[in-house]
Amino acid sequence: MSENTNAENQSSDVHQEEISYHAVEKNGKITAIWEMRGRKHIRTIDPRSEEGRHLLGHTDNQEVVQNAQA
Repeated sequence: MSENTNAENQSSDVHQEEISYHAVEKNGKITAIWEMRGRKHIRTIDPRSEEGRHLLGHTDNQEVVQNAQA
């Protein structure tokens, strides 16, 4: 029985460790990007930064686009 409990705990730990990104919108503009691990807020990313533009898919730098696709 303890084997099932351990497997369930490992499964929930993996799910909580998933990284996701959420755009915060105000008055029709994205004002921030939240990096989340499970339900926990890890950090806030400025959408005007290079990383923020990359996450939103808005970049003029073709080298960055090519590296992101690789």
